[in-house]
Amino acid sequence: MHELSVATAVVDTALRHAGGRHVTRVTLRVGRLRQVIPDSLALWWDICTRETACAGSVLEQVVVPASVRCVPCGREWNPEDALFRCAVCGGAGEVVTGNELEVESIEVEEGAQCIA
Repeated sequence: MHELSVATAVVDTALRHAGGRHVTRVTLRVGRLRQVIPDSLALWWDICTRETACAGSVLEQVVVPASVRCVPCGREWNPEDALFRCAVCGGAGEVVTGNELEVESIEVEEGAQCIA
């Protein structure tokens, strides 16, 4: 159900910025640490966009891999599991990437141009 709240928030954001125009595509950056299941989010997207200006739009999900930096020694790594301790010095790691949940872009249909 986590994906339902994400889909709802993204639809609300897209509609707010679309200015009444039909939304055709939304690109969303999702960090791996957000624990969002892409297929589930896509399903909820289709449901949440019904009867809105986002109906029929494409949700493009860009998954951002997790990376962690050791605070004491500066070493960076991509954690396979939830390992946030440095293998070199044992220091605590801080998340560099992988926590994102950002609407990167919204594509909308433009009205027909007058050629008269």
